[in-house]
Amino acid sequence: MKVKQAKTAGFCMGVRRALESVLGQAYKDPGPIFTYGPLIHNEQVMELLESKGVQVARDISALKHGTIIIRAHGIPPQERKILKNSGLKIIDATCPRVARVQALIRYHTHKGYLAVIVGEPDHPEVIGLKGHGNGRAFVISTSEEVSLLPEGEKILVVAQTTQEKQTYERIVEAIRTRFPAALVFNTICDATESRQEEVRALATHVDGIVVVGGFHSGNTRRLAQVASSTGLPVFHVETDKQLDREKLSTMEIVGVTAGASTPNWMINKVVQNIESIQSRKETALDRFLRSTIKFAFQSNMVAAFGAFSLAHAMNVLSGRTPDLILPSLTFLYIYAMHVLNRLVDKGASTYNDPERAAFYRKYRGLLALSGVVAIAGAVGLSAFWGFPAFLATAGLSVLGTAYSLPIVPVRRGHRWRYSKIKDIPGSKAFAQAFGWGAVIALLPLLGNLPANWAGEMVSFFFVFSVVSVRAAFFDIFQVQGDLIVGSETLPITLGEKRTLWLLKWVILVGSIVLAVAPFFGWVGLFAYILLVCYLTLTLCIFAYEKGFLYPGNRSEAFVEANLFLAGFLALFWQWLQ
Repeated sequence: MKVKQAKTAGFCMGVRRALESVLGQAYKDPGPIFTYGPLIHNEQVMELLESKGVQVARDISALKHGTIIIRAHGIPPQERKILKNSGLKIIDATCPRVARVQALIRYHTHKGYLAVIVGEPDHPEVIGLKGHGNGRAFVISTSEEVSLLPEGEKILVVAQTTQEKQTYERIVEAIRTRFPAALVFNTICDATESRQEEVRALATHVDGIVVVGGFHSGNTRRLAQVASSTGLPVFHVETDKQLDREKLSTMEIVGVTAGASTPNWMINKVVQNIESIQSRKETALDRFLRSTIKFAFQSNMVAAFGAFSLAHAMNVLSGRTPDLILPSLTFLYIYAMHVLNRLVDKGASTYNDPERAAFYRKYRGLLALSGVVAIAGAVGLSAFWGFPAFLATAGLSVLGTAYSLPIVPVRRGHRWRYSKIKDIPGSKAFAQAFGWGAVIALLPLLGNLPANWAGEMVSFFFVFSVVSVRAAFFDIFQVQGDLIVGSETLPITLGEKRTLWLLKWVILVGSIVLAVAPFFGWVGLFAYILLVCYLTLTLCIFAYEKGFLYPGNRSEAFVEANLFLAGFLALFWQWLQ
């Protein structure tokens, strides 16, 4: 079955920030960790946090030590004062947009305004907002309640950040009718507003809509209400197990969106489950093509073919006579390393990509066999270049396979923090980049054919830079799952902003190297053509920063396309010659 997933589905900025604060603290702090009330309205996430030792505190009077985290909804100032006097370490994960509404209420109520908050009276965010009103805050949820507001007041109107836009506009219209001078701020979060608008737009292209998120989540319930207003069948589910497969099977295309407190792995599971439903309107050819494309991505064939393409481009860049030995060797080596490491290291993929994790569990034996055969094939091909290249390929294969295996003995009751190569902070992106660069650019130097050392060094730097940017980009997409299992990838070690800046510097330095290399005679003019690859990687980064690129299979394909682009540019250059 075909699925159209909303781009804005899942965690909003505030929830993501709060969850990553908790997970990061849980990873580095063995002491007791508490959240002041449930962090978010999602039972599955709360169960996950509980498994990490994070406890929900509703009464802090009995707490003597530890860390307490203020959730994204924020709290009233009176409760914040109690927290400060408790002696607990405080981490404030209040959403910046909620904090802005709190500041508006504080400022204007000090100026004599009556703050009218449009929202749910019992919602944690609204309770926190009302606490900032200096006793001059009034909560309403319908236009009929406007008549209850006292006469002769200067009115400030704000919204709970997850309010439904059209409801808020109706209430504001009623307030302005009675209080023409009312000061109105539209404090509905952009993420809330955009995902509601996206649902309305999505409805014109699908036969039904599935809304994923907690039944107690206000923003998810409103999202389901907006979806229902379009007239389409709507299914509000918390997990993939609650899907009505029988009703969904009557549809051709299903839209999927999710509330702001729904993690990516839960959305992915729902999407995977829907796609597995055999639509009565889907042809056998449709199913075959969809299954083939999925298999190519899930088995890492796409990444391996990308490596093949990149190796051919480096043959052209370094001035070697293009052949199929190096690209084929690279294909086999990269395929084997991806498959075997995923089979060994199952943790983060369960959350980052549950569909691929299920694929690896299902075909574990077959994939393990194919990985071993691929390693044997790569080592065998390297023998064509002589014994030194054969030994180097065998050594790289052992090193790559050992990346996710313990290399320091693990005793019962004790585990070294860095018992595996993958445990070294930020090592994943650079280890991948070195492996690709060593096979594509350094192995030929050990062969029995004349080699251009300067050209190979330029090739190595190009491969290292492109692959490290690719790997770090995927790490940014997968930061939630990595935090859950405690993987210290580059974005977790440096933070997302610093990682993106580092990637921009890598691209800049790589562009400079490619630009000056022909001038010194290290490589030919093809280097200038390859600058296009750095341009497309830069576009990927800016697209992510602007919110046009988001975690998912489409984004993975977009980033992987840079590898194929290098090979196509090489073929184009050969045609021109």
